[in-house]
Amino acid sequence: METTTAFDGLSCVDCGATFDAETTTHRCPDCDGILDPTYDYDRIDLTPADLDRQEGDSMWRYAELLPFPRSAAVSLGEGATPLVECPSLADAMGVGRVLLKDEGANPTGTFKDRGQSLAMTAARQHDATDVALNSAGNAGQAAAAYAARADLDAHVFLPSRAGFTQKAMTEVHGAALTVTDPMDGNSQIGDAGAAYAAAMDEHPEWYSAKTFVTPYRHEGKKTMALELLEALDWEAPDAVVYPTGGGVGLVGMHKAAREARDLGWTDELVPMYAAQATGCAPVVEAYESGADRHEPVRDDDIDTGCNGIAIPDPGASHLILEAIRESEGGAVATTDREILDAAIEVAREEGLEVGATCAAAASGAFALADAGEFGPDDTVVLLNTGAGNKDVDTLRAHLGEREGTDAEPDAPEADD
Repeated sequence: METTTAFDGLSCVDCGATFDAETTTHRCPDCDGILDPTYDYDRIDLTPADLDRQEGDSMWRYAELLPFPRSAAVSLGEGATPLVECPSLADAMGVGRVLLKDEGANPTGTFKDRGQSLAMTAARQHDATDVALNSAGNAGQAAAAYAARADLDAHVFLPSRAGFTQKAMTEVHGAALTVTDPMDGNSQIGDAGAAYAAAMDEHPEWYSAKTFVTPYRHEGKKTMALELLEALDWEAPDAVVYPTGGGVGLVGMHKAAREARDLGWTDELVPMYAAQATGCAPVVEAYESGADRHEPVRDDDIDTGCNGIAIPDPGASHLILEAIRESEGGAVATTDREILDAAIEVAREEGLEVGATCAAAASGAFALADAGEFGPDDTVVLLNTGAGNKDVDTLRAHLGEREGTDAEPDAPEADD
């Protein structure tokens, strides 16, 4: 197994047991807890000045803080996404700066590529032949793409409510796609999870690429925080507002912020704010009640069209809440209408295309600003976790409803 110098192995976040990453691949063998990659930071011979001189424009430029070296990477050039100034949004929020970290610039159009790059690298290091996961949509598409790159067979389980683009591209990349479709034709991610679990029981040899089952997806996503801090000359912003479903990226970013602080690269943690939709907000409800873990939302009670964050039972909510509180951030929920209005405002005021789900970061930031959470000199970062064209029908339909026009999707035209 090819690993980086500082990579020590895996540690269970629940029971604290440690394991050899070569022989332990997924959940904790002792308590079924989440495993987290660990490092001997004294062996990391890397400084911000070294990064300034380092070539490379993908997330793998931070390989010293990842389990596997660049030479082993299953990569499509993910990462190095732009951090865009948004002066109109800053004026509207009454803050010093608003910056948008545009993860829609990744190869399959979402931040999921970072996690799948590392997960597929691990799968190949463990000599897997087949990978499997359930997903709300984007992670399935990303897994299919990176499995193709790694020459692995992918098995993807999506709910019927997943977007057409995600379903179509999952198959275009060659993955075996299963779409769960109950009697009402509106299956949730839990239905896809049940189908995935049943398939894994039948095929125990399949290698899971499911969030927080593989230890490596949140580890890949921590590179978002490293890029952000490096772009800000290692000065932590006053807030990062993150559209939160499973919270994998938020947990990963908080870990990277702790590492950068402990390595002496930055002085402070990055305040993390979880943004959810009011129709499915288990993390916000837990945060506001002072709980350490969420109460699952019943599938029948999910009332949001923001599929990517419609996660009723986020298995790592204790890590999300810990990250929010330790970083002195917060949590906020806004309505679907506010979220979609924010997506349109970002597009019209700044020219940036954000996904319908991802716009929860913008609407959440507006709500936090209105509540007095931010000061007039603050720097606020919005995480756009996916491209606007992932949700084009949703955005156009909302625009039509708002403006009273016919916004039915056009039939596709053949290319000349």
